[in-house]
Amino acid sequence: MTTKWWAIKSVRAAGLGAALLATVAASAQQPQMRAPAPQAAQRAPDAAAAATLLPATKALYDGYIAAGKMPGIVGAFGLGELPTVFVSAGNISLDPGAAAAGPDSLWRVYSMTKPITGMAAMLLVEDGKLSLDDPLSKYFPAFLKMRVLTSPDNSLETRAAAKPITIRELMTHTSGIGYQINAKGPLLKEFERLGLVPATVNAQIEAQARRTRPASLAAFADRVAQAPLIAEPGTTWHYSMGLDVLAAVVEKASGMSFERFVQTRLLDPLRMNSTYWQVPRRDVGRFASNYAFVGENLTPLDPAARSPWLEPPSFPYGGAGLVSSARDYDRFLHMLQNYGMLEGTRVMKEQTARLAMSNLMPAGVFFDNDGQQRGFGAGGVVYLNDDPNGASKGSYGWAGAAGTLALVDPAKRFRSTIMVNYFPAEKWPLGKETYAALRRDAARLHGGQW
Repeated sequence: MTTKWWAIKSVRAAGLGAALLATVAASAQQPQMRAPAPQAAQRAPDAAAAATLLPATKALYDGYIAAGKMPGIVGAFGLGELPTVFVSAGNISLDPGAAAAGPDSLWRVYSMTKPITGMAAMLLVEDGKLSLDDPLSKYFPAFLKMRVLTSPDNSLETRAAAKPITIRELMTHTSGIGYQINAKGPLLKEFERLGLVPATVNAQIEAQARRTRPASLAAFADRVAQAPLIAEPGTTWHYSMGLDVLAAVVEKASGMSFERFVQTRLLDPLRMNSTYWQVPRRDVGRFASNYAFVGENLTPLDPAARSPWLEPPSFPYGGAGLVSSARDYDRFLHMLQNYGMLEGTRVMKEQTARLAMSNLMPAGVFFDNDGQQRGFGAGGVVYLNDDPNGASKGSYGWAGAAGTLALVDPAKRFRSTIMVNYFPAEKWPLGKETYAALRRDAARLHGGQW
């Protein structure tokens, strides 16, 4: 597959602050085809409220659908403890009679799984069962003596690593571990030989991946240890399989399956009832199809009715394995916004949440995003300074390969989730345009003042 479905998207926040607060309070592979214009009869139940509260954002999303830019889109925007505002347009697929996109539609969130995996590990830090500076080899001895490539793009020649990989480095992409989605040349071939493909794309690719992919998280971690590192641990930010290996660590340290740990410690307490590693057959009617752009046309890549996401994965992919809804992911962000609390339920201690959303990278290492130096926390980017686009220092979030976006700004007590499913993720500047529309909506109630 040539589509760069793995492309890392910039996560930009909207500085809504008091203006959005006032806004809300005021209203208390198959033939190619174009996405159709939205049908009035298929609008999500929240459409009227969204049009009243956030008309510019609703118009933007309706315009996307009318222009054939995507089959459907859902945004979830929340401020403090006010009700979340959902803005939806279009349908979950291009198929005739497809359900309208809405708060409970199911989307492949891919790398937006990483923050959930990161928070699962932080719960074990809270429990005293894991330390950020533990060596990875404490849990998987195969990582005791790693080797580092001397020319990562050109050969598999290596030297001995000078230091061990730590848990901190796993969750911040500073471990030196590579990723099949951005590897080149001999290293890419080595990852494919070892079956290091921890993601589901479609039935054809899944059938090929399962020929060599390990069948458990523990086996996957041991297999990763057989591959050379692309850099010395702790020296550089490189997008990696680290969160998938971290899932295996969570499993080992907790004494229960990773899937069960996430379910009992995060999904159940947060009442995230529409977040799955495997989509139940009963829910296929609200599961979005995934598309790929061929030029300007949408082509079905993973039709929901035939998706391998309806079958059990080889193992729960901690880096890219979840399907979720806008409503569910908003609940996860809402908990982080409140530093571990949601609707009276304490999911993690305040100090744990604050630590998880702080810059955990080794000293002197940064994530360079569009020329801006960012930090990295437990599976997500951390803003080190106030951003001109509105995100406060301390904002935290990440994006998914199929276009999804999520960010929480604890300082402003604001959160946003955007759900779509198409490759390549960077086809349209969803974040930039959404947040600009949100700013217009907020300014509308303040005489044009922002």
